[in-house]
Amino acid sequence: MQTILIVEDDPVIREELQLLLENEGYRALALEDFADIPDQVCAQNADLLLLDLGLPGRDGLALCADIRRRSKLPIVIVTSRDSTADELRALSLGSDDYITKPYNIPVLLARVRAVLRRSGGQAEPERLEAAGLRLDLAKGQVWAGEGCAELTRNELQILAYLLRHAGEIVSRADLIEALWDSQIYIDDNTLSVNMTRLRAKLDGIGRPGCIRTRRGMGYQL
Repeated sequence: MQTILIVEDDPVIREELQLLLENEGYRALALEDFADIPDQVCAQNADLLLLDLGLPGRDGLALCADIRRRSKLPIVIVTSRDSTADELRALSLGSDDYITKPYNIPVLLARVRAVLRRSGGQAEPERLEAAGLRLDLAKGQVWAGEGCAELTRNELQILAYLLRHAGEIVSRADLIEALWDSQIYIDDNTLSVNMTRLRAKLDGIGRPGCIRTRRGMGYQL
């Protein structure tokens, strides 16, 4: 399990980030004491840092530079400071990404995944299992009991996202965003076509109706 450390002084945002990350399968830690932040960050041995810039006592850009001098820990800035100058300054000081508040949740999570992938801090699992399905990402195959179906790239990515969020309602916008992050460029109509084909393949291996349409909300596995 990958560990993400949150340095955010707003308790509401801090708790929201912890919950979001934990629901995605990460171990989420948060600092509540903002003295000696670089020492605390280095002591945690995390895989990624989410760092606010508007912290009490010390400017976040200076903290970013200090942490980068002492550690190779990936740093994602999450801040309400939306000027291009601040973003360029943060990137030049060693941050790996820069996200402005209010953030789009799927985009924030996608960027966290991307930074972890680039840093080698997150290995994509080869297999996913939920709802009576076993998905082999390397082979592009889905199994249900003894039944097996070959999936296209789009179908594979759609089903993988639903399996990672099994039991949750996933909106069409979330799916399109996730596919975009996987370098698959897909629109709403293409999503419908691929979902129909995916459902037909799941029907063929004995799992009819396992992807439910929640009217006005999205899909649920």
